[in-house]
Amino acid sequence: MSLEITVGPPRLVINQGLSVHVSEQDGQIGWPTDKGLYDRDTRLISSWQIYADGAPWDLLNSGNITYYASRVFLANSPITTQAGDIPAGKLGLVLSRNLGDGLHEDFDLVNHHSETVTFNLEIAIRSDFADLFEVKSGRIVRRGRITTEWSDRRRELRTRYVNADFARGVTVKVANAGSNPVYANGRISFDITLEPGQAWHACLLYSFDNGHKARHPPQDCIQDALDSRFSKQLDDWRGRALKITTSNEEFYRFYRQAVEDMAGLRLPIDGTDHLEFVPAAGVPWFVGLFGRDSLIVSLQNSLIYPDFARGSLDVLARFQATERDDFRDAEPGKIMHELRLGELAHFKLIPHTPYYGTADATPLYLIVLHNAWKTTGDMDLLRRHLKNAERCLHWIDHYGDRDGDGFQEYGTRSTAGYENQGWKDSGEALVYPDGSLVKGPKALCELQGYVYDAWLRMAEVFEALDQPGRAAELRGKAKDLFERFNAAFWDEESGFYAFCLDGEKRKVLSVASNPGHCLWSGIVPRDRAARVVERLMKPDMWSGWGIRTLSADHPAYNPHSYQNGSVWPHDNGFIAQGFRRYGFDKEAGRVARDVSAAQSYFVQHRMPELYAGLQWTPTSFPVQYKGANVPQAWAAGSCFALLQALLGLQADAPMGKLYVDPALPDWLPDMRLNDFRVNGEAVDLRFWREGEETRWEVAKGDPSGVSQRSCATGPELSAPVETPRQPE
Repeated sequence: MSLEITVGPPRLVINQGLSVHVSEQDGQIGWPTDKGLYDRDTRLISSWQIYADGAPWDLLNSGNITYYASRVFLANSPITTQAGDIPAGKLGLVLSRNLGDGLHEDFDLVNHHSETVTFNLEIAIRSDFADLFEVKSGRIVRRGRITTEWSDRRRELRTRYVNADFARGVTVKVANAGSNPVYANGRISFDITLEPGQAWHACLLYSFDNGHKARHPPQDCIQDALDSRFSKQLDDWRGRALKITTSNEEFYRFYRQAVEDMAGLRLPIDGTDHLEFVPAAGVPWFVGLFGRDSLIVSLQNSLIYPDFARGSLDVLARFQATERDDFRDAEPGKIMHELRLGELAHFKLIPHTPYYGTADATPLYLIVLHNAWKTTGDMDLLRRHLKNAERCLHWIDHYGDRDGDGFQEYGTRSTAGYENQGWKDSGEALVYPDGSLVKGPKALCELQGYVYDAWLRMAEVFEALDQPGRAAELRGKAKDLFERFNAAFWDEESGFYAFCLDGEKRKVLSVASNPGHCLWSGIVPRDRAARVVERLMKPDMWSGWGIRTLSADHPAYNPHSYQNGSVWPHDNGFIAQGFRRYGFDKEAGRVARDVSAAQSYFVQHRMPELYAGLQWTPTSFPVQYKGANVPQAWAAGSCFALLQALLGLQADAPMGKLYVDPALPDWLPDMRLNDFRVNGEAVDLRFWREGEETRWEVAKGDPSGVSQRSCATGPELSAPVETPRQPE
């Protein structure tokens, strides 16, 4: 029997909405640190430590019981007290946390000693109210004033930060305590006396204050946390999300945890019911509204939970730019990149109010709009967002194409803007073959593919809206872009596409994963697709854990970097879907196997944002990137993208159809989708391998809405042929 290896960061994280609590595995927050209790991009608690007569506690074990609740099991180290020594391990302390609109902490002490014990339990709490951006940078500037008040009568500690009209506060109230609290020297303390076998309990209730409104914690202790309204919302989410069964336990766990992670990353939308959400990007650093991330996650979830797309389209439409603002890289019609709510954003010291430094969110908005319509059949969705779509199309023509050459370029105009504005947005992500940084404005290859795809999709939308002239115009533009892209970006010698064009329109021939997105968007001719697939699957790109972001042969390659050689699960999901689009079923299955195998090593089967691009060997395991967000939305969503790729799922709700084109690999011999919605009715779809073939059936429900049709729709491939009858 092989030894199970688990990989993950040494921290404990819970989150709910715009709040996140990050601690050490023993539940404490040591100082200095980037951990803490955060709400709306402000760190409310920067240090939290617990002692018994000044002595630390020893960690036994800890873990999450759900995404918003955790438990930590501690035992005492040796304690010297006035009443006598308490040997190590004689006291058991369980620290439980439940994060809702505020934070509820439970303390449960038990005396396992044969003698009575007397000691002082101390909880040291500090608040710095630092902006999340400054915590990440390690340069925290105190701009306002912090005040602290303790009330014996109310048994509460109130700490408040004020800088002009920006205010944040946290109130810690003692409840249900077995002894009276005292506050002194920055610590809430309790005098504890316990007979042998006696237990003691107390709660700390943290309320969050944004200067205008206080939000209060769950009142119930941890034993009732799974009966809270957040638990009921989670159960509702599980019930509505697509369910699967498979004999492959590895992929089943991958899928199940992905559904849980999506639940934990839901941000409620003001003014809507509790069933409409927009996804946050990731925990702990990206708990907020992001354009690109929300849209990509909406695509990944389109057949799992299609209402993500509704929420993303609605919210991003509210923030669509209406004027040019260079500090925020905003231009009329552009879809936002990132919205922040902390002190720096409040005083406009950063451009994230929101910031618009993304070149791909605007065409992705159009892609998601079309996809949501095809998934739901909702014509009102198209009508409601048609003006937003027209503004996106205008931005693509007049601002996305900065120099009028017909290609999409980007370059920041902001003094605080992002140098790179595709999904590879780190400052060092775009490199020439010699390893030096690319000079802009930069025309990424995948941006051209996104626009090509968006134009074709919007042509179909305009036809549905009875505007054939507009549809014909967009199809003509897409055809022209297809031809010019393939003339300007293709490199015949390497058999691959340029990473991008630089500011002088020179091809940047660094081998990277980006052309895999061009397969996904369909901008690659059929006769070139095989060479692109072959290049991506060569050993310098294919790590065995997935396809790397940058070739291992490149001078700038670093498997532990953010985007210069690491593996990103969502990137691989796009690539696998692109492989299937051009008929490369085995390669798609191989990529899916890599990513599925990698997730099995991570703690709780939670897929991190990225992991190292180290080569697979029989004795290796994936290495998590040190600063990766976990959970992270499009990393979790990669599971859904891979599932769609393997089963060839194609929704056409306006025509009342779901098409399938399954190609299960040998490592995933069967799959059942339970309660899949087709024409508003639930059906169960069963897929299984027979020899080298994949067969399928409608196992429950009306089979008339499901047919087989090839998903290999890459340019110049044969027209897909529908098979209306499922195999026997």
